[in-house]
Amino acid sequence: RPSVHATADSAPLDGLPEFSYLGWGHWFTLRDLDVATDHFAKDNVIGEGGYGVVYRGRLSNGTPVAVKKILNNLGQAEREFRVEVEAIGNVRHKNLVRLLGYCVEGTQRMLVYEFVNNGNLESWLHGELSQYSSLTWLARMKVLLGTAKALAYLHEALEPKVVHRDIKASNILIDDEFNAKISDFGLAKMLGAGKSHIATRVMGTFGYVAPEYANSGLLNEKSDVYSFGVLLLEVITGRDPIDYDRPPSEVNLVDWLKLMVANRRSDEVVDPHLERRPSTKELKRALLTALRC
Repeated sequence: RPSVHATADSAPLDGLPEFSYLGWGHWFTLRDLDVATDHFAKDNVIGEGGYGVVYRGRLSNGTPVAVKKILNNLGQAEREFRVEVEAIGNVRHKNLVRLLGYCVEGTQRMLVYEFVNNGNLESWLHGELSQYSSLTWLARMKVLLGTAKALAYLHEALEPKVVHRDIKASNILIDDEFNAKISDFGLAKMLGAGKSHIATRVMGTFGYVAPEYANSGLLNEKSDVYSFGVLLLEVITGRDPIDYDRPPSEVNLVDWLKLMVANRRSDEVVDPHLERRPSTKELKRALLTALRC
């Protein structure tokens, strides 16, 4: 079991001056990141959302990175920054995106991650990458196994444990060997052993949020496990968790799938874009795992 404070390979930061005030990682100046991203050029934007914008960049030593520039909405930037730093600042796991460092200057808050170069699971299943190639069943299972290993690590190897709260296809990055890397810890919550948390505001993404969390605000690691089950169904079927373009009985992926299984039609749920269907045994095992989540 890897140590929480293990100092992993520092190669991405080779040649950069040693400087940190959080006890880990590298403190980048605004100028460093301005140069790395070519003045935060629009061409370098690789993602954006309510939290801010993510840019592709290259450090002075040649290391490719992703720079998350957090929007400063009434202290939200400071909160998001602190949550990510506390949750994964000095955690190392091959299926978690590595946080290399940060920038704190004036009101600016930025996080610098390793660059994962092969898109995310959403783009492979539903987006631009799906137009060029369909993920094989083996590649899909490899991505899910990596995701499961990372979640087991966050929930069982760390104290306090980390509940991600936003497990979804777009937050599962994929490298060129189809290893999964969980990203975006801006909503994460740290919980002591055996503890649950009552949230006044439910966070997460519609379609992936566990019903008990959505209904009562009760949060523990089972919330991530439910989201992982939805992700597994999404990978098996190639369908979005919520899809209003489908008939009413098929809008909600979980409800539709339970109905199909109950009617002994589970062989009809497999993604039609798969070149090689899984065997009956493989499909049954995957569906059973998903429904147990």
